[in-house]
Amino acid sequence: MVTLGLVAAQYNASVTEPMTEAAREAAREADADIAETVSVPGTYDAPLAADRLARREDIDAVAVIGAIVTGDTDHDRVIGDATARALTDVSIDRDTPVTFGVSGPGMSGAEARERVEKGAEAVNAAVEMVRTLP
Repeated sequence: MVTLGLVAAQYNASVTEPMTEAAREAAREADADIAETVSVPGTYDAPLAADRLARREDIDAVAVIGAIVTGDTDHDRVIGDATARALTDVSIDRDTPVTFGVSGPGMSGAEARERVEKGAEAVNAAVEMVRTLP
């Protein structure tokens, strides 16, 4: 059985809460276990939590979920770019799959709510990476 860590952003909860439920359902369907869920304030805060989970011997992969919506500035793109780079670094540095189930940037809240399946996609990708890598 694949054992996962899940990092879920609280910000934009109308999106991330359903994403979390979709992630849990996907784990059940994939016969994977979510050993621990870490709730973080926002997507930008996810890399540190992902790193802590990726350090654990009992965690095979980490799925990260969040929602980054567009505001009046380019802040959403800055957050998205920084978070994606940091999560990639965690995955490579820890030799542990870390998947990016984040909707946005560049979308409205309504568009993000239409993409709650990103939670399931992050879990499915994490499970597939564990099963694929030697």
